[in-house]
Amino acid sequence: MEKVEIVWQWMEDWYGSPEELAKVLDLALEMLFYLEEDTFDRKEVHEVVAALRGIVVGLRK
Repeated sequence: MEKVEIVWQWMEDWYGSPEELAKVLDLALEMLFYLEEDTFDRKEVHEVVAALRGIVVGLRK
């Protein structure tokens, strides 16, 4: 099984569809706005947000 197939199977098993996973990832992005100061370096948070946003956009295509 290819890596892509494994990821799709995981998504279907845990979330039912890419759209449902996208909703969860959107919620994760929203939660990042409520982090306490000095929890993470600002650059680290921005990198995580960018990665999550890329996944959300990719899942919605």
